[in-house]
This record gives sequence, structure tokens and C-alpha cells, in this order.
Amino acid sequence: MEDFSLLYPQNAKFTVQKLTPEAINDLSIDFLLDNLTDVKNEREHIYNLMTQVTDDPDVISYRCDVFEDFLRFPKLRDAMEELVRRLADLKDLERFQKDQEGPSLWSLINRLREIDEYVSCITAIKKILEELDVQSEGMKTLRQIVTDIDRESGFPQLKADIDETMEKARKLKSITIGVNLDDLLRPMSAGVLSLNDDYFSDAGLMKRFMNFTNKQDGLHEGVDVSSIKRFHPANPSSSSLGLVSYQTSAVSTDVAIQGSATGTDALSNAITKPVTSIMKKTCDDIKSTIKRYVNISGYMLINLMPEIIFYVRWSELIDKIIEKGMPVCKAKIISPDERNCSFKEIYNLKLAINNVNGDNINIIKNDIDFDDERRIFILTGPNRGGKTIFTQAVGLAMMMAQWGVYVPAESAVISPCDNMFTHFPADENDTVDLGRLGEESKRLSEIFEIATSRSFMLLNESLATTSVAEGLFIAKDVVKAMRFLGVRCIFNTHMHELARSLDELNNGVEGTSRVESLVTGVQQGERSFKVAISPPQGVSYAKDIAQKYGVTFSQIKTHIEQRDLSTSADNTEE
Repeated sequence: MEDFSLLYPQNAKFTVQKLTPEAINDLSIDFLLDNLTDVKNEREHIYNLMTQVTDDPDVISYRCDVFEDFLRFPKLRDAMEELVRRLADLKDLERFQKDQEGPSLWSLINRLREIDEYVSCITAIKKILEELDVQSEGMKTLRQIVTDIDRESGFPQLKADIDETMEKARKLKSITIGVNLDDLLRPMSAGVLSLNDDYFSDAGLMKRFMNFTNKQDGLHEGVDVSSIKRFHPANPSSSSLGLVSYQTSAVSTDVAIQGSATGTDALSNAITKPVTSIMKKTCDDIKSTIKRYVNISGYMLINLMPEIIFYVRWSELIDKIIEKGMPVCKAKIISPDERNCSFKEIYNLKLAINNVNGDNINIIKNDIDFDDERRIFILTGPNRGGKTIFTQAVGLAMMMAQWGVYVPAESAVISPCDNMFTHFPADENDTVDLGRLGEESKRLSEIFEIATSRSFMLLNESLATTSVAEGLFIAKDVVKAMRFLGVRCIFNTHMHELARSLDELNNGVEGTSRVESLVTGVQQGERSFKVAISPPQGVSYAKDIAQKYGVTFSQIKTHIEQRDLSTSADNTEE
């Protein structure tokens, strides 16, 4: 039970790889977090889960099913979020079993309140899971677990015992202390005589003191200490708690006092020890009662808090995207060994979030397939033609599928990747020592040191900061290395010559990842943002843009001629 997780099925291998800092930045993980939650500890939990990559198809399918239950049932989300809120106050319960020396009755009463809240949490989540037709293995298992806890832990009796114990504890109002004095009337020793269910009354205490002093001029001889116990009569119904029945004689709990002549501080110190001893016994008695019912180490729900909040926040965001009329889907997960991937009508999640936040973007959707025919795409197109948006869209969709979240697409079939590597332009400050080309080459080398055939790569304008000849030389070798390794990749570039070198790239090295040219289109001078398998169009993009804005030679020439004619006509009229 302690090992139960909503992210990993039971007996699953817990193997993950960490996203690189570059991939975290290039996939805009912080932007996603900003739109998932603004609560600091929630951000930390979600960040940790989103930056760990698993390619285990059983684990991913398990997550997809759990997420689907969260998405299907808003009532479940509300209940689970309320559960998280209540569990946030119970995190220190794990220390309960280690707390062998309860310092005071006060701390134990707080523990009782916490356990009472835990019982309520279990009961509430059991109720909601019994009401809903959850389908995932994870939620069904959770339902069985809380049902077993409720049945085997004897929650009804535990609840009754806690209520009774709390009521008894509330009756402890005062402690009777006996103090022995030495020949100089200094406090010599002290002891707890009884625990009482009523407060000391100043009037009653003073009256008894006056009666004591008025009976004779001297001291009473042989004062019966036991009579002091009757100053505050006990409630017999409280005896089972030990509030009164547990009494200590002045002799057995005496504590020697050594202090100043006044004895004030020493008396306080002396009283502390017997009072603490009494409190400890009371605490231990109540702990024994609790442990009859609850295995304190079994506070499994607390360990689920990060996972629950992950599913709740993502399902809330996906719900908002659905409300905007944008398609989302549950990815079909196939073997990682196939290294295939297919998205129909895929779009960039960030654009969808912007629409959710009030923008009115016309989002263009595209199709792409990674299979034995093509696994490496050289993507070319005009500036601001959507190359980076599309490249990032594919990376985000892959990661979302592997997180178990619905994907921004009409349909998706993926072989999970073991890690996502990105190579986007570096910050100028990071290139001071090596120069931009050196820095880019170093990062590419580091990627190939750890990438495998199951990895996924996203390159965005890589090697574009040097001369065309130098960049093309390195880029060809990089693509050949990808083909040899067998990775899937989108290489977004302005080097059209690289996309024209398909035969050289595919025939120059053996490998199972073929290289293909992918282009973003411009139609009638407008950027269509649609991608298609096609040879690079080169200057045709510039021609379309030039025609749109009237800057082709023929357009400019015609404009000049018309202007001159107009000027000549004006002069003739004058």
C-alpha cells in the first residue's frame, strides 16, 4: 500500500531520464507551469514530474487512463483537490510513529485532531470513488485501498474512541501540586498529587487557607496530605482516561529543589518534571489506544498529493482548451522499439493556451508521420512562417503523451522516446568563451554522447550563425550521424541546400532513419503555416512575399512609370 502511485502501476520499473536544461527552456516548461498553477509548492511538484521522462509503454498507458478519469469527472477533480487541501495540514503525521516521547498532552491532542481529519479524508475519498464509474486501473486500485483501510482499520470505532478521548482530555482543568519546605521555608521538593476536572477557585482556596490559619496560632501537626486531593472532586466518568485515578504521592514524585533563597525559580523547575511525567503517561495511554486501530506508517494518501495535483491542474487546463473548440485526444501508445510516431491535426499547445487566455488566434493544424519511410525531417520555409511553432508543437505533444496528458491533436500514435533533446539558438552570454559556432558544436556533441535510437531531437536554426558553407558542412555530418544512430528529428533550418541533399544523406551512410524534406507553405503571398513533404522552394518564398508587398522589379517599374505619367499630366494641365 505504501508503494501505491497514480503515475506508476504496481511493480513497474521506476526508470526515468531527466530533461536537459536546454530542453526545459526550449519546450517552454515555465510557460506551461505559469498556466497550470501559481501556487509555489504545486509548481515544484508539477515541474519535477514534467521534467522526468519515461518510455515504458505500460507506465504511460497507466497514466493516460488515470488522466482520462480526472478529465471525465469534474466531481472527482473537486473532491481530490479538496483532499489535497486537507492533506496539506497532515504532512507531519509521518513523524507520529517516531514521536516516542510525547512532550505534552497539548501535542497529543493536536495529533488526535489530525488523525480525526485523516479518517474524514479516507471516508470522503471512498465515498466519491464509489459514486463514480472510474475506469483506470489506478483509480480502481485507489478505491479498493481506501475501502480496505476503512474496513480493516475499524474507522467507526476509531472515530468513536477519538471523540471520547478528546472529550475526556478537555476535562483536564487543573493539577494539584504538593510542596515540601525546609527549615528556612524554602521549597525543598514537589510532587503532583492529582489531575482534576475543574479549575482551582481562588475564593475556595483562600477560604481553606484562612480556615487553616485561624484554627490555631501554630502550625497543624501531622497534616494529612491526602485531604488535599478533595479540594477538587473528580468526575467519576473521567477515571478511565486517568485524569484522577492516576495520582502520585508527594513522596514518590518528589523532586529535590536547589535554588536561591526565595526558591521561586527552583520551584518552577521542580514542578516541571513531575507535571511532564504525568503528561507523558497520559500521552502514552492515548497513543496505545490509537495504535490499536491505525497503522500510522500507512498514511499513503499524503504521498499521492503531488500526483493528484498534477492530474487536477492538467485536466483543468485541457478542459479549457476543449471549451475553446480545439481538438485533444488520448494518445495510443505503442512499443518504443518501433520508433514510430503519427499526429493528425497537431497544433502548438502554447497557441491554444493563448486562446484560452483571451487571444483570438487562427490555429493551423498539421499532420506528420515518423516511420520507416522517414524519421528525420529537414524543415524549411520563410521567416515567421511557423517553422519554430511547428517544431515545438511536435516536441510538446510527445512529452504530453508521455506525461499521460491528452495531446493537442485529432489523433496521436506514439512510440515513446527515452528523452527529448533540443538545440535552439543559444543566448549570446553563453557563447563568449567558445564563440557561437563553437558553443553550438559543443552542445551537439554532448547530445550525441547520451542520445540513443529511441531519442527524439528538435533542432531549430542550428549552425546558422556561421557562413553558409561552414554551417552546411557540419549540418550534413550531424544529419548523417542522426541517420546512423536511428533517432527521430525535426531539423528546422534556412539551409535549403541541406534539404536538397537527401540522396547524399540517405545513401552516404547506412541507417534506419531516412531523411525527408518538409516545407512550410506560402500561398498567394500569405503564409499558410501548413507543412507538407516537398522539396525546398528556395527563392519562391521570397518571390511570393515580394509580390504581396509590391517589391518585385516589374511591380516597382510599373509603379514608377505610372507615377511619372501622372506627374507629366499634371504639368501639361498647368
